Amino acid sequence: MLAINTENHLGIFAVIMVLAGASFLLEKTRLGGQLTGTVMVILAAIAAANLGIIPHSAPAYDFIFTFLVPLLIPLFLFQADLRRLWREASRTTLAFLVATIGTVAGIIVAATLLDLSSLGTGAPLQPSDREAAIVGLFASTYIGGSVNYAALGEMTGLNQDRSFFSAATAADNLFSAVYLSLIALLPGVTWLTRFFPAHPKSAAQTAVPSEEATAKVTAQSLCLAIACAAGLVAISDALVTYFDAMSYRYVVLTALTLAVATAIPAIRSWLAGAFELGVALSFAFFAAIAAGANLTAMVSVAPTLIVVVLILLSVHLAILLFIGAVTRLTLPELLTASNAAILGATTAPAMAAAKGWRDQVTPGVLVGVLGYALGTFIGSALFNYW
Repeated sequence: MLAINTENHLGIFAVIMVLAGASFLLEKTRLGGQLTGTVMVILAAIAAANLGIIPHSAPAYDFIFTFLVPLLIPLFLFQADLRRLWREASRTTLAFLVATIGTVAGIIVAATLLDLSSLGTGAPLQPSDREAAIVGLFASTYIGGSVNYAALGEMTGLNQDRSFFSAATAADNLFSAVYLSLIALLPGVTWLTRFFPAHPKSAAQTAVPSEEATAKVTAQSLCLAIACAAGLVAISDALVTYFDAMSYRYVVLTALTLAVATAIPAIRSWLAGAFELGVALSFAFFAAIAAGANLTAMVSVAPTLIVVVLILLSVHLAILLFIGAVTRLTLPELLTASNAAILGATTAPAMAAAKGWRDQVTPGVLVGVLGYALGTFIGSALFNYW
């Protein structure tokens, strides 16, 4: 079987882009139209990594996370206008708080039903501290994504238990990808949609396509889109580095992009094609995160983690849908917020863009950034007081 070496950076990147391109093509088929390209690229990358075609970790993935992912936010947000945002953002924030409640309830239920203190080797924590650390770890990662996961791993000391942390990382990546695939399918479940109000076509949804229709996508517009996006990333990184506030990286980047997009509405036509370019790059990102799901490591080292994550995500989704239906939130609002909680600020706008929920792109980023702050805070609180 063809196996690409970890150091074959171009080969790995080529496979990622081939999977992304194939998913776009397959999306035009009957089955692909139902599953969506997002689901297919995730499942394809999981299969490719666990069949040994591509590695689970490689510098090529780091390149995607480090250089391509930050570009997604400006590329998506060049079409944002804060004057048309307040209603969508406020409702999605409410949905995100519901998602946060679901995550906290989910890890509490899992910790109550299972003995988490026995997971791993026990070093460097005592059993009671270990259970609290695992509760904090999974609460944080499913409130704001992998940024919080890394922070709590270091804060609790769990990252020093390499075998356990590797298995936990695999479980996190695998079930995050599977969960993303699941929620991408929910809007197509007819009986479920009956419990939720129809998602209104906002000004952002109706205005953007008409503007795009009159703007011609050219080599110049695409080059300018990348240049502007990269410039904004560089400026925001310089600011957070100067003020020693790297945790606010996406806050600053989002604020800068929204300021530009709101102050200069014509930028949407100047950078025609930026939105579509962001969708294309987001497929590469989905493939890269899905490739990190190591099924063998997860099952052999800590199989109980499978049950922990299944319980957590099941409770999370059940509470999200129940409270969401009661509060009359729409499925796009709830699923964008849930995506932001489980995977972070980059995948939520990517899914919203891929599903055509354009009014949820900016709120997806904003609530994802909120998740970075809330996830670390709630995770550390659970670790200290569990």
